[in-house]
Amino acid sequence: MKKIFYLGYYNLPDSGTNFVLAAVNKMNYICEAVEKAGYSTEIVSASGAVEKKFCKSKKVKLTDKTTLKLFSSLPRLNRIVSVIDRVILKTKLFLYMIKNTNKDSIVMVYHSLGYMSLVKRLKKLKGFKLIIEAEEIYGDVIGDEKTTQKEYDFFKIADGFIFPTELLSEKVNTEKKPEVIIYGTYHIEKEMPKLFSDGKIHCVYAGTFDPRKGGAIASAESALFLDENYHVHILGFGNEKEKAEMLNTIDNISKKSKADITYDGLLSGEEYIKFIQSCDIGLSTQNPNAKFNDTSFPSKILSYMANGLRVVSVRIPVVEESGIGKCVYYYDEQTPENIAKAIKSIDFSEEYDSRKTIGVLDKAFICDLKTMLKGLE
Repeated sequence: MKKIFYLGYYNLPDSGTNFVLAAVNKMNYICEAVEKAGYSTEIVSASGAVEKKFCKSKKVKLTDKTTLKLFSSLPRLNRIVSVIDRVILKTKLFLYMIKNTNKDSIVMVYHSLGYMSLVKRLKKLKGFKLIIEAEEIYGDVIGDEKTTQKEYDFFKIADGFIFPTELLSEKVNTEKKPEVIIYGTYHIEKEMPKLFSDGKIHCVYAGTFDPRKGGAIASAESALFLDENYHVHILGFGNEKEKAEMLNTIDNISKKSKADITYDGLLSGEEYIKFIQSCDIGLSTQNPNAKFNDTSFPSKILSYMANGLRVVSVRIPVVEESGIGKCVYYYDEQTPENIAKAIKSIDFSEEYDSRKTIGVLDKAFICDLKTMLKGLE
């Protein structure tokens, strides 16, 4: 069985190293799809320590056909040590890929600004087939045209692509190289017992607190326009400043709102799934005018749908024109009041089966992925 190398900042939630839930969930699903397509996967991660303790190098068996390679990482004592550790990690990653790949290898790379030049050198030296998983154009997110141009230069060396939207494919894959489209995670989660039995409609926002995305605060403030029949939950992550602002916002809203609103932490694994399934509506709220909306699909929508939730989203082309566009409830203007109106417009008596929709997308993705991998062998 041929092994696919998968480079990305992957880690386990209790490892003491950097852990980004959305990226890990997406990588887990793609590994499952690779396995179903008839291949095995070795995830190679350069994720560094985030705590003041040394992390050992190790190889972990995640499933029968998926392994994870982690490198040792220095404790986060200060900025100087952190910079030194990042350089050492990149060196270890480079040497490991030099040793373990050849011209017949297939390497998938979860696009990151952190190792574009490293991957370029590896590709030139080893000649492997390169699939770039481009989730978004990061230069668009941070508003830096030079970074955007560097990304497009990087994309030129790819032999194939994994894209989250048709719009990003149109922008990047002008040479019409092999590609597959995956909006997000298509793994259908089994049903679990509900955590809530208070008769309320539970809405959840799960994602980043980054103000550039503009979603978490907007979701929280929608509670001001909902009545006592609703409970808005905020799950997510951000830096210390962003988290403090989020907690302060929730505290202020709770003093004014008839609806309940709570911050429920950063959950992962079965704990996250059980919590999400206990809610009724998933909120995909973000700034509709942000440039990244042209190329980035809100993957949380698929996570919500895979757990049976209805989804409220801002109306943007990447969602509305996608394969799940007709299953979403939209609002047009990015205000808490309009988000609340969309929430209240949902008729729970209407037939709705988001898991079935996800199942169709899952089968199509595995088929397309298998075709691309076979073509690159």
